[in-house]
Amino acid sequence: MCRADSETDQQSPSVETFLLGRIDFGRCLELQRRLIGQIGGRDDGQIVLLLCEHPQVITVGRGGSPGDIASENRLLRSGQIEVHWVNRGGGCMVHCPGQLAIYPVLPLRWHGFSVGEYLQRLQVGMVETLDDLGIHGNTPPRRFGIWGRTGQLAALGVAVRRWVTYYGAYLNVCPPMGLFRLVETDPQQHTRMSCLVTERRGPVRMMTVRATLVRRL
Repeated sequence: MCRADSETDQQSPSVETFLLGRIDFGRCLELQRRLIGQIGGRDDGQIVLLLCEHPQVITVGRGGSPGDIASENRLLRSGQIEVHWVNRGGGCMVHCPGQLAIYPVLPLRWHGFSVGEYLQRLQVGMVETLDDLGIHGNTPPRRFGIWGRTGQLAALGVAVRRWVTYYGAYLNVCPPMGLFRLVETDPQQHTRMSCLVTERRGPVRMMTVRATLVRRL
């Protein structure tokens, strides 16, 4: 695990960034829950940003249903890919190596953010990150996520406990795209998932994406 402190000044609270590498989904969720208690008890506006990748797993948020999952697929039937029902917003999501999980743990009330304002700021920071990488991303009205010319590049799914945020966003950098056929992420929109490598038509380094994202967020 690596830790990278962001630049701070007297007017701004600090942002601690932890680069967790590849970590089990359940273990990372437990870490976020512990941080909620710690940050909720502080009075300095401290923000913690966790960046990591997960082994292959499917999560189903409050907007998802069993019908969104290709349950007859051999990877699911054999238990090679687990399914977790979670309390974040959004529907079904595939997580795997090559996808960057972005988990800001942030005290909303201290910063004066509504949930909507927080989501907007998170999306803007991600769009600016892509701009720095030479990739144009856009956020359609009344939808949360980032799209490019080849499809959806990032999904958002946030939860709030005691006015502290957890979960966050998932940016597809270079994952095995075939796994995304296991779920229907947005049944009404028939969303096509894509990634930065496809969008850019060339290699994209996870290290570069992480560093750029930390700076922008």
